[in-house]
Amino acid sequence: MSERAVTHATFVIERTYEAPPPRVFKAWSEPTAKARWFAGSEEALGTAYQLDFRVGGREVNRGGPPGGPVYTFEARFNEIVPDERIVFSYDMDCDGTCISASVTTVELRSEDTGTRLIYTEQGAFLDGHDTPTQRQEGTAGLLDSLGRDLQGSTAPIR
Repeated sequence: MSERAVTHATFVIERTYEAPPPRVFKAWSEPTAKARWFAGSEEALGTAYQLDFRVGGREVNRGGPPGGPVYTFEARFNEIVPDERIVFSYDMDCDGTCISASVTTVELRSEDTGTRLIYTEQGAFLDGHDTPTQRQEGTAGLLDSLGRDLQGSTAPIR
């Protein structure tokens, strides 16, 4: 049996989008909109991607590279303040093995003609299957994809 280990880490990513907070909030809360930038396409809805956006609701996203491992993101919404804040906890699995558990806060702040998004994640990364650096880089890519979607470009991120 391999040795068990936990790495605890917190990271913060900030982005500024040229869209008002209600529009950015909708990109997180409306299933079709979120599927475009988070799940990779609207076609993922109902199969690899599900979103029940309410306190106590769940979000599930499954996928991975062709022929590679299957990653499963499964979240539960803890708090939702429309147009201002989303708090959720989530587990990440790789081929059925839990690789991390996190609590995340997404804050939306009106700034000039747009929105400053502050994404804070506090995670427990398990047994060396994932690292805080890898997660931060992946999350930054997703937030960049959100920015492209808000600008009207739906180019895939993967």
